[in-house]
Amino acid sequence: MLSIVGEMLAVARAAEIVRVEAVTSLSSSVLGSTVIPYREVTLSAQVPGAVKFVAGEAGSGFNQGDVIVRIDESQLTAKRNAVLAQIAIAQATVQNSQAQYTRELISPRSKDIGAMPGFGLPAMFDMTMVRPFADSMMGNYDSDMGRYSDLMSSATGVSQAQSNLQQAMSQLQEIDAALGDAKSVAPFEGIVLEKLVEVGDTVQPGQPLIKFGYVKYKRLQADVPSGLVGNLRVGMIIPAKLDSKTTLMVKLSQIYPVADPSRHTVTVKFDLPVDAVAAPGMYAEVYLPETQTGDAKIVVIPKTALLRGRSLPSVLVVKNDNTSELRLVRLGAEQEDGKVEVVSGLSADERVVDKPPATASSGWMPPVE
Repeated sequence: MLSIVGEMLAVARAAEIVRVEAVTSLSSSVLGSTVIPYREVTLSAQVPGAVKFVAGEAGSGFNQGDVIVRIDESQLTAKRNAVLAQIAIAQATVQNSQAQYTRELISPRSKDIGAMPGFGLPAMFDMTMVRPFADSMMGNYDSDMGRYSDLMSSATGVSQAQSNLQQAMSQLQEIDAALGDAKSVAPFEGIVLEKLVEVGDTVQPGQPLIKFGYVKYKRLQADVPSGLVGNLRVGMIIPAKLDSKTTLMVKLSQIYPVADPSRHTVTVKFDLPVDAVAAPGMYAEVYLPETQTGDAKIVVIPKTALLRGRSLPSVLVVKNDNTSELRLVRLGAEQEDGKVEVVSGLSADERVVDKPPATASSGWMPPVE
């Protein structure tokens, strides 16, 4: 008997008066999401041809700049050789035209006395007698204009030759660019997510070749209903669960600025912790708040404040005159810190008895030490 009385006294002494708390609502919506790489690109063909080389299978890792796919470039190589020959011809033409211009500049054809037979006498007579007479008396011949015309003709030949050389050089640059496009290189360090072609396949410009991704860091991608997006902010820490097993916290990193007009959802991305064991394509769940932070308050009490052994949840509420009354309450969701949500029956400015004995009723108060 004494032991039973001692136990009852110990239970009574453990009881205490606590104040009802009002905290931010933790109600949340569970949405499915997918693990995706931190960065993902699709390497597509830039030139037509047959696939000549594929570096590895799905899961193979590459460093930035490594060649992953190469397309046969034999036709481009033949065109390049032809353009090189055109460049050689154009360079020779430029040299010849420059020599002709220099010759005209130093030794004009209009003053060449050896251009006619007879030891140049007819040409000398023409230069010393006929042309000066025509310049001064007749007025219909200008020897300086003739020389200017010859110089311009030679200069035009140099300009045309240089333009032809520049055109050939531009063709060479175009072919070299096409040769560079014949190989697909890794834009960053990562792995092959999916191989879409095999050696020997014929591809056309724009056809996907490889899906490549950076998977050292990973993300979750979810389609969030537009009604919940207003509660989210970049940088928020949100609980998530991988394959319904591993619970972790993720950071909201991106909210798309537009919504899908057919499904009325917005794409949202979350950063996973670096040490999270996950692979692209895995299923995950994210728990999104249904209200904005600070918008909704709920009343919570310790679960130990509920009177045990009763069919309906009830608590002892301490009144202003330091007496208690038994009150029925309606409970909501349980919290992670040993507390329970009270939907109705209590307000945040009231006090309750925590850890009351099972036999307590209205009027019972913890003993004063």
